[in-house]
Amino acid sequence: MKTIRVGVLFLSSVVLAACNSDENQSGAPQDDIVMWVHMSRESAEGEVLQNTVDQFNEEYEGEYKAAIEFIPRGGGGGGYEDKVNAGVSTGTLPDVLTLDGPNTAAYAEAQIIAPLDGYIEDEEDFYPSVIEQGTYDDQLYAIGYSESGVGIYYNKEMFEQAGIDSENLATIDDPWDWNEFTDVAKRLSEEFGTPAIDMMLNDNSEWLMYAFTPFLWSHGGDVVSEDGEEAVGVFDEQQSLETLQFIQNLLQNDYTTISPTDNAFQTGQYPMLMSGSWTIQELATSYPDIEYGMMPYPVSPDTNELVSPTGSWQYAISSTTENEEGAGELVQFLTSTKAIADVSLRNGVLPSRQSSTDMIQDEVPEQLKVLIEQNEKSGRARPVLPAYPQVSRAFQQTIGALEYYEGEEELRELLDERAQQMQTSIDRR
Repeated sequence: MKTIRVGVLFLSSVVLAACNSDENQSGAPQDDIVMWVHMSRESAEGEVLQNTVDQFNEEYEGEYKAAIEFIPRGGGGGGYEDKVNAGVSTGTLPDVLTLDGPNTAAYAEAQIIAPLDGYIEDEEDFYPSVIEQGTYDDQLYAIGYSESGVGIYYNKEMFEQAGIDSENLATIDDPWDWNEFTDVAKRLSEEFGTPAIDMMLNDNSEWLMYAFTPFLWSHGGDVVSEDGEEAVGVFDEQQSLETLQFIQNLLQNDYTTISPTDNAFQTGQYPMLMSGSWTIQELATSYPDIEYGMMPYPVSPDTNELVSPTGSWQYAISSTTENEEGAGELVQFLTSTKAIADVSLRNGVLPSRQSSTDMIQDEVPEQLKVLIEQNEKSGRARPVLPAYPQVSRAFQQTIGALEYYEGEEELRELLDERAQQMQTSIDRR
């Protein structure tokens, strides 16, 4: 097995914090199926996962028994990443583990995970973006148990006050293009004397890659070539320049901001917010008085193609497991229609299966339905390539630098520099 560098497994969404766990210190039989997960037992996601594993143990009593080690994420250290890297170094990986979607290629190339061939019997029921994010070198290595999506949250009262007709709002079938979106942002900013939208540009993390690549894709551009081998000649092209100019225009006119007021949308100060499905649950729990709706991504005026981001956490089988059959049965059970529906309802996330969507359709809020429909019609996974962490970081730095660059020439220099940075990382693999 290859020894994986710590940097390779930089997990995309957050920096993870270490956590001691005694879940597997009870003298359980060695042939138990051990699973590592990145959440806490007390979280909504952790609770539903434990319940599903308990159901698995009841159904397979006498044949298989699964045990979970919860290793919650946090902001103060490596945590889950450290645990996986230590497991690689010491040969103590579990039978099943969770991993974030963009890291599939890095885990697969490093031989941390094994192909799922034969263990997922109904791949066609999963959304294409889920299969796409879990596939490397034409083999399925990981399977998502949920999906994600981002939309434009809007304050209904503030829109009405600004005279924006509800009948003219963007829809999945008729989204606003960048020009229409900018015009609305200008109108709202002038009406309220604030930025029109918080796009979370101050979140210098995987969010910038995850949430802003759809603008580039909608405009016909890309970050890397389809085979994942080229960034120079792809990311530094005209489509990227024009996409950056659209975002930069919003910044320069103060229609959005690099330093938003905390919770400005949630507290009724900004009329719009670009965020993921997790904010639906936050609003319901902590800001129930805000009346809001959901709109899809703005689209390029050149293509009018709606593209939205996808990708979330997945299950995979460790390449070192001595109980591959049991591990495969567990992954299949955890990604069944009912198991995925349970996670979606409990944790407020998009289902990764069509059948799970059908099961919960009448139980989810209208705003989540918009994100589900957007995902079904336009979801696209981030590129699956071993150098993804480095490529993502270069993209994040590109978006983060927009406030410091002015004019077309400077933006071209920025793109040339970042494309070369990506290319160097790709060539080193």
